[in-house]
Amino acid sequence: MDIMVSVLRRPLQSIELLFSRIFSDAWNPWYQLGALSFFFYWIVAISGLYLYIFFDTSIYGAYHSVEQLTHEQWYLGGIMRSLHRYASDAMVISVTLHLLREFTLGRFRRIRWFSWCTGVPLLWLLFASAIGGYWLVWDELALYIAILSSEWLDWLPIFNDPLARNFLSKETLSDRFFSLLSFLHIALPLFLLLGMFIHIKRVTNAKSNPVKGLAVGTFAALMVLSIAKPALSSAPADLSMMPTDIQLDWIILNILPVIDRLGYGPTWGLLTAFSLMLLILPWLPSKEKVVPVQVDPDNCNGCAWCFQDCPYEAIEMKTHDFKIGHRQAVVDSDVCVACGICVGACPSATPFRSVDELITGIDFPDFTLHKLLTQIDNEVAKLEGSPRILLVGCDHAATVEKLNRNNLAAISLCCTAQLPPSFITYYLQQKQLDGIFVTGCGADCFYRQGSEWVEQRFQAERRPHLRASVDRRRVQLSWAGPLELDRLESELNQFEQSLLDPPENAA
Repeated sequence: MDIMVSVLRRPLQSIELLFSRIFSDAWNPWYQLGALSFFFYWIVAISGLYLYIFFDTSIYGAYHSVEQLTHEQWYLGGIMRSLHRYASDAMVISVTLHLLREFTLGRFRRIRWFSWCTGVPLLWLLFASAIGGYWLVWDELALYIAILSSEWLDWLPIFNDPLARNFLSKETLSDRFFSLLSFLHIALPLFLLLGMFIHIKRVTNAKSNPVKGLAVGTFAALMVLSIAKPALSSAPADLSMMPTDIQLDWIILNILPVIDRLGYGPTWGLLTAFSLMLLILPWLPSKEKVVPVQVDPDNCNGCAWCFQDCPYEAIEMKTHDFKIGHRQAVVDSDVCVACGICVGACPSATPFRSVDELITGIDFPDFTLHKLLTQIDNEVAKLEGSPRILLVGCDHAATVEKLNRNNLAAISLCCTAQLPPSFITYYLQQKQLDGIFVTGCGADCFYRQGSEWVEQRFQAERRPHLRASVDRRRVQLSWAGPLELDRLESELNQFEQSLLDPPENAA
């Protein structure tokens, strides 16, 4: 499984990098697929509500009401219909890509199992809602979909009377049945919306809205498409004959050719097997070893900074074990993903403390901040030449260890936010280093908010923050993804040159 994840991840990284260069990191749609899915849902919901106002739920009125909206009210009703169609397609695409991307990032294990597993039934609800919408147009395509999908449902022994019998003749298809289809097309999306909010329940500060620029650009693109290529109906449905020449929406109706090709039973088996495979993925063996952080009550002062910074709600605050009137952090080891963000947030994580061994309020048991301090000391001691630079990177971003230089000490952490800002102050004030360069994932932080918290700490907008006394000319923060090592090296070269230039000549 780990091999499959790594193999699929590489080409996706290349595509994501291309999009970042075109749209910038902030507007990269690959980084906001979940938020875009919510955005498309609301477009579908609002446009669908408008269409329903004019929709006739009777058998004979359905087709004509849609045609009237499309042609006689083309300036609004027709655009709304096209928006409804294309936003539905866009949502299916964004959800599918979101699933693929989270898989290639390995974001389906441990605490992430909840979001992953709750996303599986959402796939069924999404396609059921979208396919059901095509029934209501009641043209030849709708008749084809209705007959094939109802026969597919009839294969399951859950209905007393076969659904497909409703489509034998005009006498068997009633307005009541058609009204039921309209009700289902409203009910299923509502259940989908409920499921979407359950899906992000375990995600702290979940982003359900894309950035404004991306939202406006995406909506504009859908509007242009709706005007340039409006959604149109085929001929009205005729129960006396089975349509043969139809144009499928391959994004939403891709399951229909599979049913035609494999048959009803095998298709159910294929989809069920795929769903079960997705559900068991979080519990398959993996080489990934996660060692949760631990709290040291002696050094925990109950500040709650770690609690506020944890992106996964793995930390809670309780009454201190022995300090009266104080609180203490508690880590849920089943939820902790070992990102280390909380370690960098602890105010006791400072090398300025006059202790023989740096012991903090919260830390990794296998790789403590004291060990990190020792590792940095050893790497700095080996430096030769000038300027002497400490490069701090992230295991999930550009591989900083590949930048081998005599004047460069490269350290990679599980997340850049694991580095306490006090470490930067300490090494610069001790005059052991000329500069410190910090990098990591950036806009697409592997641990969701690590990069954001680092930026806020550097800008004194979040505690613990970088001291105002630090010479900012000697510190640089620059994000670089896994495939951006060349760009990182170029920026590092510029940083080196700026350290060599006299301050009065610096730009």
